[in-house]
Amino acid sequence: MRLTRLAALALSLSLVAAAPGERTAVEEFVQRHWKTPLAEQGPAPARFSPLEASLHPEQCGACHPAQYADWRTSWHAAAMGPGVLGQVREMLASSPAQALSCLGCHAPLAEQAPVVRAAEEFRINPVFEADLLGKGLTCAGCHVRAHQRFGPPRRDGTLESPGPRERLPHGGATRTAAFLAAEFCRGCHQFDSRGLALNGKLLENTYEEWKASRFARAGVQCQDCHMPDRRHLWRGIHDPDMVRAGLTITAEAGAARYRVGDTAIVTLRIASTAVGHAFPTYVTPRVVAAIEVVDAAGRAVEGSRVETVIGREVSLDLSRELSDTRLSPGQSASLVYRGRVERPGLRARASVTVYPDAFYTRFFEALLAQGAGQGAPEIRQALEQTRRSSFRLFDTELPLS
Repeated sequence: MRLTRLAALALSLSLVAAAPGERTAVEEFVQRHWKTPLAEQGPAPARFSPLEASLHPEQCGACHPAQYADWRTSWHAAAMGPGVLGQVREMLASSPAQALSCLGCHAPLAEQAPVVRAAEEFRINPVFEADLLGKGLTCAGCHVRAHQRFGPPRRDGTLESPGPRERLPHGGATRTAAFLAAEFCRGCHQFDSRGLALNGKLLENTYEEWKASRFARAGVQCQDCHMPDRRHLWRGIHDPDMVRAGLTITAEAGAARYRVGDTAIVTLRIASTAVGHAFPTYVTPRVVAAIEVVDAAGRAVEGSRVETVIGREVSLDLSRELSDTRLSPGQSASLVYRGRVERPGLRARASVTVYPDAFYTRFFEALLAQGAGQGAPEIRQALEQTRRSSFRLFDTELPLS
């Protein structure tokens, strides 16, 4: 999806031309709605049915099947996948404060926390729902506070309920433009100034990267790309189509054909043309651009491969930044191959491969080697998932001779 299309979409939203007072209202709502840790929901209103009182996403899906079907495929639903769950199991015993810090984004409801902090001690959470923990960032995590429902304006921009609230399922919903604003996503996708920083850069800085980009100036919000048509998909680095939509990749040879003995030049260029933040924004992915020469049988010519990595590599203990070759919005990276054409029938193969979970693969391997404790079974499962997550984003061959 290109910037012009996204800008046209964003212009249809009230946020683009919002008055300062409206922006202030959005900010105030976000601060209130995401005040952490989230408070317990408390007793549901007496008139609520069990369906209305439930915090489980399956119950929400009874009346919102399209949203539930999308959510099930999303990384929000997998926010408490085996990798996180395995670590949290061990941390609950060794470092409960750290475990609660992780749950703040991965499973934010008070009812998802096995323990609560009372002064300087931790005790069993009396409202903990064990079967809710593994469901990650649920519908209620974003939409329910004290059993009151919150959501975006209707598609026509209106906020009013269609009838008396007391006659609507779960009392209807309080509607606010905040659900269409990038600020709504900030709490989990932006560290504050006290967060972990390496080489002077916060480890999680997505919101500020967006805010500094031309996309923010054009009114393009996080939701416009990651929730197109209000779908609850949140596609990102794991989704090939999403990644392709954000990049422009080209491969060119310096000449239509080379003769044997000539020096061939091949250029592979990756431009971040429709990504509204750094690509990739976080430290876990690794994107490898490569060029190699292959013969008529498709076999790689030894010693011909050149490659470059796009990403932010950090040490496993998160103490050092090893490199940062990410692309800011509008930036590009080029890889150039130069080599002698040794014989007829040679081709240059240019490729871009995405490893969304490269850091996690290394991290889980190290964690299992040193002992993952109670979470070892989940960590082993997570490791296998990370090893299967890579995909070829771009692959083309150019004749050389």
